[in-house]
Amino acid sequence: MHKSARKYGKQFFETYASQEVPQKIVDIGGMNVNGSLREYAPKQSEYISVDYSKGNGVDIILSDPYTLPIETASIDICVSSSCFEHSELFWVTYLEILRILKSTGVFYLNAPSNGQYHTYPVDCWRFFPDAGLALETWGIRNNYNNMLLESFIAQKEGGEEWEDFVAIFLRDKYHLSNYTKRMVNAVANPKFKKVK
Repeated sequence: MHKSARKYGKQFFETYASQEVPQKIVDIGGMNVNGSLREYAPKQSEYISVDYSKGNGVDIILSDPYTLPIETASIDICVSSSCFEHSELFWVTYLEILRILKSTGVFYLNAPSNGQYHTYPVDCWRFFPDAGLALETWGIRNNYNNMLLESFIAQKEGGEEWEDFVAIFLRDKYHLSNYTKRMVNAVANPKFKKVK
């Protein structure tokens, strides 16, 4: 995981995760490769890292990368950093994430907007500003009431080779009021920038 991916993952947990109430968190592609988002999650949370192969920090090895062996509507937070570019069918993974999230759940996505070709084992995609809205539309077309809360493309910082696409999704927009104050605080402290 590169430096800016760690930075934005930490800011996501500071802004969106409860620091008081234990939460169940799933990390898609969560193998610890030069760091893991696990270190930024609230300490009282249950953190489950899933990946398609055995490795440092992996709790569940997926037999099918597009099927999460997790109960429907059982997860508070799902995160995925530096993984979607390696998924041949990331839109299928997105629907699985919506399936496992509780109606109040949120999904944090960090994927490269640009950067060098890097197979792990494949490198298929880069994400541009409209990618978050496209995923929201895909969810709606598949009967999910999901909503893109915030999204931005991070500029390269101090020798960093990557520009990150960062997006936060709400599983059911009916619960938007649960996050409005957090979003206002995030915009006021400019950690995240609203897309809508």
